[in-house]
Amino acid sequence: MEETLKEIGELLAAELPHEVIGYEFHCGQMTVNARADSIRKVLTFLRDNQNCLFKLLMDVTAVDHPERSQRFDVIYNLLSIRHNLRLRVRTMTDEETPVPSVTGVFSSAGWLEREVWDMFGIMFSGHPDLRRMLSDYGFEGHPLRKDFPLTGYVEVRYDDELKRIVYEPVKLVQDFRSFDFLSPWEGTDYVLPGDEKAEG
Repeated sequence: MEETLKEIGELLAAELPHEVIGYEFHCGQMTVNARADSIRKVLTFLRDNQNCLFKLLMDVTAVDHPERSQRFDVIYNLLSIRHNLRLRVRTMTDEETPVPSVTGVFSSAGWLEREVWDMFGIMFSGHPDLRRMLSDYGFEGHPLRKDFPLTGYVEVRYDDELKRIVYEPVKLVQDFRSFDFLSPWEGTDYVLPGDEKAEG
């Protein structure tokens, strides 16, 4: 299987030398590194070439590397049923530069790109309906970025008196911000609020 993937990597390097930067193997899986502005061309080639036939786009996801200038890796996971192979295609972008949408190549990319935009804030140019999908329309920020606060910015709850959903700034009780990093089996040196009743 690895030999077949290596042949596909060599084919890509020969047929698309300006679009494909290279390929690498990790844990028996191959990742093809492509230029962001050429992602449509690379995925179309992988879908249509008889030696590839990666007809299914299984997933689009991203990885955030905030220390880099191009902080995001956008990753496309492909499947070839004909050849029983999986392949990963990776491209890089920053916070401002959109990646071309591949909805014209794989229709399943519509939902997947919306999810990546919602969670990471990566824009996809040419997407027919790029809007939030997992978070609320008025939500601020993108939760899977590494600089997003763990507690979020606001909490949402239903108010019985107002008979509607209300948004409030997150307020954490200071007692719960103190961690001793002990395992639950070792116990703590202090009593958590609410546990006073257990001792009596």
